Amino acid sequence: MQAKTPEQSKTTMTDMVLPSETNPLNNLFGGELLARMDRAASIAATRHSRHIVVTASVNHVAFNSAVPLGSVVTVEAKVSRAFKTSMEIYIDVWMEDRESGARTKANEAIYTFVAVDETGRPVTVPEVTPETDLEKERFAAALRRKQLSLLLAGKIKPNEASELKALFE
Repeated sequence: MQAKTPEQSKTTMTDMVLPSETNPLNNLFGGELLARMDRAASIAATRHSRHIVVTASVNHVAFNSAVPLGSVVTVEAKVSRAFKTSMEIYIDVWMEDRESGARTKANEAIYTFVAVDETGRPVTVPEVTPETDLEKERFAAALRRKQLSLLLAGKIKPNEASELKALFE
């Protein structure tokens, strides 16, 4: 199975915030943004694995900026690292100013997807070969995030979390 770059999974979805998608403050509902991120991440994971994928977890979400009514929102998702059957997808959310066209980063998230066959059984996915400095940074951090998650879930012992231990040595 040939490794793939994060760029090969890149998924970009752009849409406008409509009145039915906003809260009483006329900002995009957080749940609406989560759904948009889930769709983009699902497509990125499918592009990487070329299999059916399912959301395994939402590892991190940062709602850094409110996204007002009428804003143009772009969700960009890429596979940052692949493990045996799972993939970490890093998602950046950009907001475009209506008047100037300037883009600012509004939010970010990290999702985990698992590739499965038609019966729902996990299948092996290709490795990721990061190319840019940012992709390499996200690739390295993904293993630390996975180890932390496994440690907190009691699935590994502290002495088995080699990447986490290295942070403190």
